[in-house]
Amino acid sequence: MSWSIHDWNTAANRRGSNPDAIAALSHHRNICGPPLAVGADLQSILRCVLIRHYPTSQTIRSLRQTHEPPEPDDVEPSEKDFILSLLRANPSLRDTKSYLASFGPRSQASQPTAPKLEEKPIPADEDVAAQTETKPPDIKPAPSPVLASILNPVHRRTALVKLQAPFTDRQLESIARGMVYLEKLGLVSVIVVENDQLPKGDGGERPALLEETMRVVNALEAQGARARPVLGAVVRLGPKPGEEDPSEPRDYIPPEAHTFPSDLVHIRSALRTGEIPVLPPLALDSFCRSVRIDANDVIAALVRGMGEAAALDSRQVHGDESPSMSPDEIDFTPLRLMIITREGGVPSYARQGLPHLLINLTSEYSYIRETFDPRWKSSHPTAFSNLELARTCLAFMPPTSSAIMVSHRSPSHLIGNLITNKPAVSSSLPHALLQGNRRLTPHTPTLLRRGLPIRVLRSVHEIDKGKMKALLEQSFRRSLNEEAFWARMDRDLDFVIVAGDYAGAAIVTREACPPGTPPAIAPITYLDKFAVLPSHQGDGTVDFLWVALHDETYGLGLPFSANPNGGKEGKGEGRDLVWRSRADNPVNKWYFERSTGHLRQGDWVLFWCDAEVRLKTEAGRRANAGLSYLEEWEKGRLSTWSDVVMKIPSSWKAKK
Repeated sequence: MSWSIHDWNTAANRRGSNPDAIAALSHHRNICGPPLAVGADLQSILRCVLIRHYPTSQTIRSLRQTHEPPEPDDVEPSEKDFILSLLRANPSLRDTKSYLASFGPRSQASQPTAPKLEEKPIPADEDVAAQTETKPPDIKPAPSPVLASILNPVHRRTALVKLQAPFTDRQLESIARGMVYLEKLGLVSVIVVENDQLPKGDGGERPALLEETMRVVNALEAQGARARPVLGAVVRLGPKPGEEDPSEPRDYIPPEAHTFPSDLVHIRSALRTGEIPVLPPLALDSFCRSVRIDANDVIAALVRGMGEAAALDSRQVHGDESPSMSPDEIDFTPLRLMIITREGGVPSYARQGLPHLLINLTSEYSYIRETFDPRWKSSHPTAFSNLELARTCLAFMPPTSSAIMVSHRSPSHLIGNLITNKPAVSSSLPHALLQGNRRLTPHTPTLLRRGLPIRVLRSVHEIDKGKMKALLEQSFRRSLNEEAFWARMDRDLDFVIVAGDYAGAAIVTREACPPGTPPAIAPITYLDKFAVLPSHQGDGTVDFLWVALHDETYGLGLPFSANPNGGKEGKGEGRDLVWRSRADNPVNKWYFERSTGHLRQGDWVLFWCDAEVRLKTEAGRRANAGLSYLEEWEKGRLSTWSDVVMKIPSSWKAKK
């Protein structure tokens, strides 16, 4: 059953202010949540950009009108596409700050203050204006440093890019445009070109690889970039010396190639001169011959080698008197891994073959391989190898780094990923919305993170109370009333979902209801706490936690909820999930998008998510008739929820 805004208004007028009717009207059943807001700082910045480039179009709203103003003569189409791609990224304020932290100006070391000059007294009869230095009228004030850091990033970072050819000229043009956009934002690509259709060992493979490399170089230069073909081998065949037999177990497959800082001189030289290095997948063997190897081994060796070279640079700079990096230097540590193919992302069994949106490699890697439909191998032949490449590379990259598997049709998604470091669509949104979201296509990219292990604890004795206390207090910035909190947990705890070493947690309790409450309502599955450490906010931990929470509560019983996280693995009957939040909590916007409905209760907002299996079963039973505004089992539940939940005592000490 799909409702329009008109249906909502009609139903609301028909039902009046009945609380249960309002509750039913709040159901998310195939209704899209509110749009994401653009971060205030970046929105102002982009408006300045648009005003500067589009004198006749001075607001972002005008870009959404069907009538397009005449194109200015001094603006290239690629420049307009670049600005619109920034707008489509739709970053939040946190995303903007995170981007500026990576690419904006660095704080400089404190300089010795110059001695203060003795002020010269001004005679009373002397014209004060004559003593004031005036600037010529043609000198404009300096631009905002935030605006300057977006349009001309001070700090430049690197990304490893795998181009999985063959591509047509038109496809290469689209890819090259995306690379140029990223370079404008401060992310400089190191590109490795692979050709799947070129058989290994073929007599003409080397000339064909070099030709494919030059095609990429020419496509980049046609888009205004400067590119340099690095046709010699920069990696060495075989594992890194001393690591042939690893003593410790690893959760990734080491690359069959390695490199040393001295081998990267050509790549470093290209980056210093503002050129994008483009490499064929070649390596030096033990006889110093240049041979073709798998591009995945080249990329993994480069990720590791560039990270080691950056660490060496950091140690050398740290020992220098001047800790600031010179303007022509680039941070050699890879910030992103981009795998550009004709296939796009990894197909998901939960979305009938549409791509995964966000993958937690630590906890989901094996299960994704197990649930991969054999029919997808013809359309996604390299999905497994690229998944393994991402897992290997992210093991050598900073924790905040991510990998993206994207189709050649989606260059604008690269910009969105760079600015927000998030998937194109949040994976924690209600499943019905993800299925009906028109932005979900076979070419929607898959974002991959190294992630954290997810586990479900059923007993208070399994919880590390010290770490849980630290997590809750850092997340909520309040002091926990430990005695009362743990006494309540001993009595009412249902389960706890823990991410990593208490980087995040979701605490769920079972709240008793008054006698005579229908079993469809009692007991209440209540989300008591949902917390993520500030250091892990924005790195995907929130989505990983919420998806696990969905699978253990209101999504339980669905086939795609059978994730191996130590919980019920999809076996059982789903329950409505209920929680409350302060009315002024800034996280409420995120809750609105994921909840089925909400009800304001003075200083609080009551949220809930309906058990999805129950709704799906009832809707299937009625066929075309669909669900009613208020189902029989929903009658009276809102008043029961409100009465019970609002009486739950606070877990915090009183503020002094």
